[in-house]
Amino acid sequence: MNVLSPMARTHVAACARRLHAVGWVANHDGNVSMRVGKDRFLITPTATSKAEVTEANLVVVDGAGKVVEGTKKPPGELELHLAAYRARPDCHAVVHAHPPFATAFGAARVALPLPLPEAVVSLGRVPLANFALPKTPQAIEAISSTLSQPEVEAVLLPGNGVLTVAADVALAYLRMELVEHVAKIVQAARALGGVQELPDAVMADLLKAHVKTFPRK
Repeated sequence: MNVLSPMARTHVAACARRLHAVGWVANHDGNVSMRVGKDRFLITPTATSKAEVTEANLVVVDGAGKVVEGTKKPPGELELHLAAYRARPDCHAVVHAHPPFATAFGAARVALPLPLPEAVVSLGRVPLANFALPKTPQAIEAISSTLSQPEVEAVLLPGNGVLTVAADVALAYLRMELVEHVAKIVQAARALGGVQELPDAVMADLLKAHVKTFPRK
């Protein structure tokens, strides 16, 4: 893919602004990135509200994090994105945001159950990564080890929101949307007496369906 592809820039910038519009990022939180060529990644810039991201202020970096195009600096958590791409060479987009309900699960160090069959087919499993401070080697390891697991497309980061991966930016956004939607439903169900999790045998069949629908190539 051409790193100058206007559609790539449009998708990344539009996703960033949408994250802000729905209230899943604040201040300079979160980032959106896209694999745009061999060892080339398009990403939202540092110190910029996602509401103010445009096609023009996006940054292109290589796999080592060096800026190869753009006048802005890449975000401080660039390595989270690069670690995700290394762990999942089949994926071409990463979204990192702080949707409030799903982020609350990570902040409480509580795993997010998936009681909805369709959510399992779409997301697989949504594990809770080990706690690590942002911008540390431990944070990179948490992403690498978690995303390398089978049936994982979304990760809860304790104290640091949610990270999703996908074949394209649109699907990475939709996975973030679904994680937050499930988190809201789980919270509501707990207020009504608890969540009835899916039986193990049912989960196994649904995870097989996830793998069939979204095979890793």
